[in-house]
Amino acid sequence: MNYTIKTQGIMCGHCEAKVESALLAVTGVTDAEADHETNVVTVEAEGVEPEQLKAAIEGASDTYKVLEVAAQ
Repeated sequence: MNYTIKTQGIMCGHCEAKVESALLAVTGVTDAEADHETNVVTVEAEGVEPEQLKAAIEGASDTYKVLEVAAQ
């Protein structure tokens, strides 16, 4: 399943890398791509709940916030 996640607080390439690493550490996530310019993160995953993705992003930094998780 693919997810599009609207975020806040991802400001640079380093931030993107932190978010992507945190998401790839979640069992079932096969790909993650963060874009600080659009504040959108795209994720490919199987058997993962949206709350797990939100927790991974927000756990990567106190400044990262998830505004919306949409499954596609």
